[in-house]
Amino acid sequence: MTELAQRISDEIRARGAISFVRFMDLALYCPETGYYQRAEPVIGGSGDYYTSVSVGNLFGALLAFQFRQWTHAQAIHPAQWVEAGAHDGQLAADILQWLRRQHPAELDHLEYWIIEPSPYRQARQQARLEEFAGRVRWFDGLHALPSQGVRGVIFSNELLDAFPVLRLCWDTPRRLWFEWGVTLADTATPREPERRRPVAGECSPQAQNGDEPGFIWTRLPADQQRCVGEITKAGLELPPELLALLPDGFTLDLCPEAAAWWGQAAQALRAGKLLTIDYGFTAEELLRPERTRGTLRAYRQHQYSDDVLASPGQQDLTAHVHFTQLARTGELAGLQTEALVQQSQFLTRIAGQAWSENSGFGAWTPALTRQFHTLTRPEHLGRAFRVLI
Repeated sequence: MTELAQRISDEIRARGAISFVRFMDLALYCPETGYYQRAEPVIGGSGDYYTSVSVGNLFGALLAFQFRQWTHAQAIHPAQWVEAGAHDGQLAADILQWLRRQHPAELDHLEYWIIEPSPYRQARQQARLEEFAGRVRWFDGLHALPSQGVRGVIFSNELLDAFPVLRLCWDTPRRLWFEWGVTLADTATPREPERRRPVAGECSPQAQNGDEPGFIWTRLPADQQRCVGEITKAGLELPPELLALLPDGFTLDLCPEAAAWWGQAAQALRAGKLLTIDYGFTAEELLRPERTRGTLRAYRQHQYSDDVLASPGQQDLTAHVHFTQLARTGELAGLQTEALVQQSQFLTRIAGQAWSENSGFGAWTPALTRQFHTLTRPEHLGRAFRVLI
């Protein structure tokens, strides 16, 4: 049994079933043993998945070109470029290296800030960005930013999809919503067998490897008012006519924490742009008939899995971002939604302008062509990721 699995098991035995929000938080962020706290690489060929950053430095260069244009257009000087969730610091390095090559004088007037709550991640980022020592500042969270706020750009790349999600499920016979939690197979009671009805990510004891405990799904004590409240806050409209058509077990993976984070970021922005790049859906897309089991999934060694309760800390857990909720949250904070587009559209427009202005990107080499195709083609990353500005 891994140390993290033992910790989760002990918590369940001591307190009873836990929410999936708690399970996912421990699985991903538990100090030293969580998935994102491991020393082993999680991105790239030797990891579990690829990102736009792992394709090459073109992604960061295009972002740097766009950020510079935005801050110049609004005459923001000096500007802050604030990256949230910088992982190993590679995207920050790509952005700053491009600016140093093309506009070295401007680097002295740029404040590059990184929001990173993990001391382990901060240390890795500082090591990667050693060449820019003194030019980068770290903050534990949005709350720690200077009181004058941000003038420039606040951005994240594949951050919000890794925030822990609340799993809500529709019970057709009882006509109510309930929340899925996690318990141990050997502590589950035999009564109410429907409480352990399989859902996306079901993990039976037999599905575990070796001596891992059998984590299984279980209904948490009913709190219908809270469930409906979270759905309403998420901006999902579910009139009685629609509820009558929902299949039994219809699952919504909601992320109040992502919406709260977006609202805080919107409040911190005094002038400029708030941007996220991630995969996700609008409210209408989340409620499509083919999406009855939610969007939660696991990745390990580049393989997709529904078995999200297996091997906590050893696989990535992720759910699609709810872009409608983010946009409404930003607008309530006083921002204006400028665009929600596919990554292919966003990067193609930037590249077209960058090369037409001869902005120092040089010749369109075969290596750049391969990177650009991977970033923008639908069969690669171009359609899977969207950009909300």
